[in-house]
Amino acid sequence: MPLLARMLPTPLTMQVRRGAVAELGALLADSRVATSGRVAVAVGPGQGDHIESLIAPTLGEAEIFRVADGTVDAAVSLGADLRKGAYEVVVGVGGGKTIDTTKYAASLAGIPMVAVATNLAHDGICSPTASLVYDGGKGTFGVPMPLAILVDLDFVHSAPQQLVRAGVGDVVSNLSAIEDWQLGNVERGEPIDGLACSMARTAAEALVGRTDSIESDAFLTVLAESLILSGMSMVIAGSSRPASGGDHEILHAVDQLFPGTSNHGELAGIGAAFCFFLRQDDARVTQVTECLRRHELPVVPADIGLSSEQFAEAVALAPATRPGRYTILEHLRMQDSEIHDRVEDYVRAFGR
Repeated sequence: MPLLARMLPTPLTMQVRRGAVAELGALLADSRVATSGRVAVAVGPGQGDHIESLIAPTLGEAEIFRVADGTVDAAVSLGADLRKGAYEVVVGVGGGKTIDTTKYAASLAGIPMVAVATNLAHDGICSPTASLVYDGGKGTFGVPMPLAILVDLDFVHSAPQQLVRAGVGDVVSNLSAIEDWQLGNVERGEPIDGLACSMARTAAEALVGRTDSIESDAFLTVLAESLILSGMSMVIAGSSRPASGGDHEILHAVDQLFPGTSNHGELAGIGAAFCFFLRQDDARVTQVTECLRRHELPVVPADIGLSSEQFAEAVALAPATRPGRYTILEHLRMQDSEIHDRVEDYVRAFGR
């Protein structure tokens, strides 16, 4: 692998199209990705057989590993296999769990990773983090970003619609995260990266006003590009700041208190809408909630099976999930009774 290619802060290539999995061999023929032909491929359990049959004609010599789940143990096991095999690159093909597991395994093995996404549930496709399950719960681990990224629209169209729509919520939440970063800059002098903000904002603005949806290739292409751009903004920033603010604090608090309630993107969307409500930004909260409704995403706690009291409990816990991060939640320093009142006001304003 040329040294320059390893040092690039952005992917060597990003392609969003149908049939990407079947044409994976063409990408790996690029000498910037692999030179010796020693390639490993990691696939998830759900569509592993189908994916293996598609890539076999062009990657006949590649060794294929099955990723059991999105746990630290699975990533460590895969990393050990990659080290033993002296592979030049590993390709992770699948949804978020498979890609995150492969990213972490690649970092343990000290080799680059290519991401081939078959779903668009969140911005983890390109982010410098891996979200993995371990004994104590769920953690986020820093990893190098993928060397190249492919999104196969054939697989995305066949993925559960709820998960694909969730990607919209995750991207749109960037708008709230940027507001929080700017607040931290004004109130605490926190350094802010204008390029990272611009990338994250561009990703969100590209989606928030669109009237088409996941049924069209055009929309899915923009969604994929937005998720990837969002991940790249975090690489530029050196943290998740441009894509994670009070909205994600609420998300993580819900995950801690009420595990399994909803998926990442849906919770990010609700969190963003509520944070804009707290800022009394009527234009943005209306725009965000209309976008969520348009894509059949939840807007109020009841939409994900939580009561107002439970959601208020999560909001109260939220700042503790990201110690040191300054958002609208830390800025307002609301007492429990005030949080409850604001949640009730939000539900009255935006409930069905």
